[in-house]
Amino acid sequence: MIERRNIQLVVVILGFIATQVESLRFDLQSGLTKCIAEDIKSHAMTVGKYHIVNPNEGYPLPDTHKVTVRVTSTHGNTYHQGDNVVEGHFAFEAAEAGDYMTCFFAADHKPPVTVTLDFDWKTGVAAKDWTSVAKKGSVEVMEFELKKMLENVKAIHDEMFFLREREAEMQELNRSTNSKMAWMTGLSILLCLGVAGLQLWHLKTFFEKKKLI
Repeated sequence: MIERRNIQLVVVILGFIATQVESLRFDLQSGLTKCIAEDIKSHAMTVGKYHIVNPNEGYPLPDTHKVTVRVTSTHGNTYHQGDNVVEGHFAFEAAEAGDYMTCFFAADHKPPVTVTLDFDWKTGVAAKDWTSVAKKGSVEVMEFELKKMLENVKAIHDEMFFLREREAEMQELNRSTNSKMAWMTGLSILLCLGVAGLQLWHLKTFFEKKKLI
């Protein structure tokens, strides 16, 4: 079990125009978990690969240098899992839009050890192997560049519609919230008026009994 108190969350926001991304290198102490999140739109392709950096180059990797990796969607669906591994990769098409989380967990050791990982995560156009496309299509350099530009334009177009849908959802949420607030405000005013009326009636009755009025 991964304890929540040991989770260190690192949120990495990647641009929607998928350009070539350098590998992310980070340290992970034994007994802790580090998570990296990326906002992925529905039906977008995403690929990732990771490996543990050998602290003693030229020598076998220590047995303590292993991690458990899990990739989950915003709704908790698991898309990749590796237990006690030193390297691995994943590739899938996002079935749902939202934040996808890749979490790395290093088992606890005494004394503690620090594991260094290289992690490369690409989404959208960047997830496509353009070198392979160029070889398979036997295209000229100019045509190859045009294909990349076309894919970028398509990505921008899709992202615009995606943002428009998000904006519509937020507007609907705002309208719903404002409507509920209006109902609550009206109800609160009626309740206050009712309480004030009861207090006036009680005071009037009290003074009449005391023959003060």
